Amino acid sequence: MAWILFLGFIFLIVMRVPIVVAMGTAVLAAVVAAGYSSELYIMPRHVADGVENAALLAVPFFILAGNLMNAVGMTDKIFNFATSLVGHFRAGLAQVNVLASMIFAGISGSAVADIAGLGTVEVKAMKDRGYPVEFAGALTVATAVIGPIIPPSIALVIYGYLADTSIGRLFLGGIIPGILIGISLMLWNRYLASRREFPREPRATMREIGSHAIDGVAALVAPGIILGAIVTGYTTATEAGVLACAYSLLLGAVYRTLDRKKLWTAITNSMKVTAMIMMIIGFSHVMGWLLAIEQLPQAMARAVLLTTQDRNVFLLLLIFFLLAIGCVIEGVPAKLILIPILLPITDHFGIDRVHFGLIIVYALLLGLATPPMGVGVYIMVGITRKPFEVLTMAVLPFLVPLTIVLFMITYIPQLTLWLPNLIMGPY
Repeated sequence: MAWILFLGFIFLIVMRVPIVVAMGTAVLAAVVAAGYSSELYIMPRHVADGVENAALLAVPFFILAGNLMNAVGMTDKIFNFATSLVGHFRAGLAQVNVLASMIFAGISGSAVADIAGLGTVEVKAMKDRGYPVEFAGALTVATAVIGPIIPPSIALVIYGYLADTSIGRLFLGGIIPGILIGISLMLWNRYLASRREFPREPRATMREIGSHAIDGVAALVAPGIILGAIVTGYTTATEAGVLACAYSLLLGAVYRTLDRKKLWTAITNSMKVTAMIMMIIGFSHVMGWLLAIEQLPQAMARAVLLTTQDRNVFLLLLIFFLLAIGCVIEGVPAKLILIPILLPITDHFGIDRVHFGLIIVYALLLGLATPPMGVGVYIMVGITRKPFEVLTMAVLPFLVPLTIVLFMITYIPQLTLWLPNLIMGPY
C-alpha cells in the first residue's frame, strides 16, 4: 500500500499534475488498495481533522501580510534602501539583490513571494544597468531561498505544527542561518565580480541613505513585531500574524498606496494560496494515518539503524536524500510526507527538533532552483522570458555557496540552537 502511495504521487508530480490533485489521487488509490473502499468517508474526516489546528491559523495571516506589503509598494522602498547601503560595492546591484531579499524575508516568510514581489524590480534594475538577464534571474531565485529561513516563515510554522515544536524557538533558530546564507551569496557575488565586469552604482550621500532608511526601517518593523511578540509570549504565532497584517494596512494608509483594488487582490491571492496549502495538509493527514497503519516510520527507522549507527554518517545521508527529494517534490508536501517518517530516526540520534527543522526546511528549499521541479526557476521564466534550461544553467553555480551553508547548518548545531537557547533557555 505504501508503494502505491509514494510511487503514484511521484509519478503524477512528474507528469505535471497539480500537487493537490496528485496527492488526493495517490491517497485515494492507497486507501482503496488498503481495503477501505467501502469506508471512504474516512478520507474527508481525516482531511478535516488535519486542518483543525489553531497553530495553522498563522499561515493565512503570514501569507496575507506578505501580499499586503507587496500591495502597499514596500518592495520598491526596500530595494532603494538596500541600494543606498551596498549599491556602490563591486557587483553593486547583485549585492543589493541579496540584501533586499534578506530584508523582505522578514516580511513575507515565503520564497515564492520574494521572487514574485522583489523579482520583477530586481531583474529590471539589473538588466537596465547591463547585467545579463539570466544572471539577474538566477541570483534572484538563489536569494529567494532566504525568505523562509529568516523569520517569519510559513515553512517553519508548518514544521512546528507537524513536529510539535515551539514556533518561537524555530523563528529564533532561523536568524543566524538566514544571515549566513546572505553572507555566502554576497561573497560569491564578490568572487564572480573579480572574474567578470559588473557595474557599480554611485555611492549614496548620507542624506540619501537617511531618506531611504526611513522607508526601509518602516519595513523592518514588521519582523520585529512578529518575532518580538512571539518570543516574549505576548502573542501566539497566529496573533502575531494578525498584528503584521494590521501593521501592513497602517503603512498602506500612511503612504496612501493601498486602494480597494490592491486590497481585494491581496486578499483573494492569499485565500487561493491558503486553500491550496490547507488541502495539501489535509490530504497529508490521511497519508499519516495510512503510514501509521503500515508502520512505515518504524520500518524506516530500523532500516536506517541497520545501515549506520553513526550520527554524522546519518546526517550526510539525510542531506543527500533531502536534496534528491527536493528536486522532484515541492517543499510543503515533501515536509508533510517526510517529517512523520524521519522524526523517530532523528530523535534516536539525539538531533534537536529545532535543528532538524532548519535542516529539512532549508534542504528542501534548494529544490526551488533545481530541475525538474524548480518552482522558482519557472516563476523566473515568466519574469525574464528566458528559456527554462538557460536559467537552470545560470542558477547552478549559486548552489555552491548555498550547499556549503547547508553543511554548516547541519554539522554545527549551535548555529541554529545558540540564539533560541540564549533568549528562551535550553529545554
